[in-house]
Amino acid sequence: MRKVTLFIAMSLDGYIADSDEKVDWLVGHDKNIENMEVYNSFIKNIDTVIMGWKTYHQIITELSPNEWVYEGMTSYILTHQNHQSTSQIFFTDEKPSQLIHHLKRKEGKGIWICGGANVIQQILQEDMIDEFYISIIPTLLGKGISLFGILDKKIDLRLIKTQSYNGITDLIYQRR
Repeated sequence: MRKVTLFIAMSLDGYIADSDEKVDWLVGHDKNIENMEVYNSFIKNIDTVIMGWKTYHQIITELSPNEWVYEGMTSYILTHQNHQSTSQIFFTDEKPSQLIHHLKRKEGKGIWICGGANVIQQILQEDMIDEFYISIIPTLLGKGISLFGILDKKIDLRLIKTQSYNGITDLIYQRR
């Protein structure tokens, strides 16, 4: 069965965006050093991306306005807005848990939960995330958009791997 993976970066105090919904602080000690090793390894096993409208909008307007960064993957954008889907980008108002349940029955590689916080928190409440790839950015924001929010139940995890580079620490967990 297809795995559902959360792959995301957060501040040391647990935020995925600052209070202005910006992510320009998602860098290590040196802004010119990138280590894509974990991402490149992860993405080999992914063919489906799920994200909310705000994440999608931020990607197409700020982070990568000139090209869709998930080219070659099937992308599902969770929104109540009416937008025209394409052959690779599908807009849906389906509940995240229903969409995942539907996608897990299909053939394919892994399913990446890309963001945002509301989508992630809904999926966590249903305990549908199999793996967690969390990059801890060496920044304390103090406030902003919380990655996990308040959970109704505990979710036990097993640490699989850690890696540090440029002040960033990657933590990879699986559900126990």
